[in-house]
Amino acid sequence: MTEFTEIPVIDIAPLIAGEDTTDLARSFSDAYGNTGFGYIINHGIDPNLRAAVFDASKRFHALPESARAAISLNENHRGYIAINTSTDVNSDLAEVTKPNQSASFMMMREDDTADADIYLSGPNQWPELDGFREVCETYVRDMSDLGRKLIGLALDALDVDDRSILSAFDVPTVWLRLLHYPPHPPQASDDLYGSAPHKDFGCLTLLAQDDVGGLHVQTPKGDWVAAPPIEGTFIVNVGDMLHRLSNGRLLSTPHRVINATGRERYSVPFFFDPHVSTQIAPLPGTGTPKFEPLNFGAFLRSELEASYDAHQFDVTEEPDL
Repeated sequence: MTEFTEIPVIDIAPLIAGEDTTDLARSFSDAYGNTGFGYIINHGIDPNLRAAVFDASKRFHALPESARAAISLNENHRGYIAINTSTDVNSDLAEVTKPNQSASFMMMREDDTADADIYLSGPNQWPELDGFREVCETYVRDMSDLGRKLIGLALDALDVDDRSILSAFDVPTVWLRLLHYPPHPPQASDDLYGSAPHKDFGCLTLLAQDDVGGLHVQTPKGDWVAAPPIEGTFIVNVGDMLHRLSNGRLLSTPHRVINATGRERYSVPFFFDPHVSTQIAPLPGTGTPKFEPLNFGAFLRSELEASYDAHQFDVTEEPDL
């Protein structure tokens, strides 16, 4: 990893058009092998759909607290996450004692029923808002298509011939989070964050920002580089699981959010991950393995139970992950 002062911009038009991606794969390898973050442009997502999901988020967060609390986050990680209910206690990047200063709506894959043998399976919880579900489901569908393309591009960047890992994304683990950050209080303590310093634990994060800003990415020296909004782009970053799959060649980089603008901030991260049953291990062709295999579902359980109040419950029977 090299020191950096700005986040690279990557034009993925050839990927979307089905054209030759040789040069693009090199750009991807450079960006995610040195920074772990990039702005992507010409990604093919309808700007009207993107605007609609931000509108849906603002309408949800404008509901009375009682209406949002009626669908509070459940053990399957779906629903409303109130402010002061999630803390990055696993962070080794900062001493985190205060909950994140954000509220959010969380949607995952829509399953008809919860399957006791599949961790985090189940139906979503939906607020009573006209058109809300339809917008979210359309957004997840289109972003999942984009996510699959980017995973394929990552394999091109790694020069990996074995594509069997792609089947793990046929029924992916997806997370759509509609986040609202209130303004950071004046004279706030140094350990109060909108989102405390952390690395994402999955494969890919595709973030849509509003025009407020507040995201920062950490450099190898420990400095923080702003990742300001650029209209029409997504900020895409690699998480810990893709870092492991790449045998450490693609970087999972620390980042944080501090909303010091005095304005309300809205962002829409979409997390694109493999099925929970997937065994995560360095891919063939990436060199001598630096990581032991792990089960993605088991890893998720440990992360969620450590960070969210809704997952603090006694488990009497472990599902098959």
